[in-house]
Amino acid sequence: MDYAEIAPIMGRLWSPLAAVTTHWHGRDNVQMAVSIAGASIVPDRPRVLVQLYKTNLTHQMVSDSKCFALNFLKTTQLDLVGDFGLVSGRDKDKLQFIDKMPGKLGSPLLTDCFGYLDCRVVSAMDGGDMTCFLAEVIDGKTMSGGQPLWWRDAKRKMSVDWLERWEEKQSSEIAISRVTMDKIGPLS
Repeated sequence: MDYAEIAPIMGRLWSPLAAVTTHWHGRDNVQMAVSIAGASIVPDRPRVLVQLYKTNLTHQMVSDSKCFALNFLKTTQLDLVGDFGLVSGRDKDKLQFIDKMPGKLGSPLLTDCFGYLDCRVVSAMDGGDMTCFLAEVIDGKTMSGGQPLWWRDAKRKMSVDWLERWEEKQSSEIAISRVTMDKIGPLS
């Protein structure tokens, strides 16, 4: 298959940028997610799907706590993409200087974002290099007018230095994924 033939389709599957936050054993963490999907047609029982890569600290914390929040960024929060996406929570408290409040399940909710969804994991699918978490939305709110920040728009506004750092990180993750994506555990 020639990836160039499907790239225009695949590039449209991204969601608005969301900071995935979680809390476990007295510790908060955050990472960026670009691929989130609605997973319910029942209006009063909303669900979402989010994929988290197994190498990320957030993955382990969500696996253990069974909860997370999706904090959708505003178009003015471009700087948070790098702050949350290029540094590991193993090395630094990425939420230390961010205004936040605890959600109903304990995950941090960013007080200055487009909106949030507070979620409880109900199931998970092993994808080899990542886990796809199905979660029920137990609370949420749109907190800002305008539009959320989309990855395609963020990339256009990023500095060359930032994009180079992102590409370097992405290349490393792709190399790991090539080795691990077929190592899928048994269905439960």
